[in-house]
Amino acid sequence: MSLKRREFITLLGRAAAAWPLAARAQQQAMPVIGFLNTRSADVSAHLVAALRRGLVENGYVEGLDQEG
Repeated sequence: MSLKRREFITLLGRAAAAWPLAARAQQQAMPVIGFLNTRSADVSAHLVAALRRGLVENGYVEGLDQEG
């Protein structure tokens, strides 16, 4: 079973047309930042606040990716 030239060109054209759709469907992973500490939340509240301020100052918004 050999592919005829016309069938090959049609197949190639369809693959080329579908490529941007497949590429657009892929989304970049959202960064996840964690803070681990052995102290209680009350004792560490100032550290968490400072971390959040630093992230906002660098363009990170809680719940959104960099492009969102």
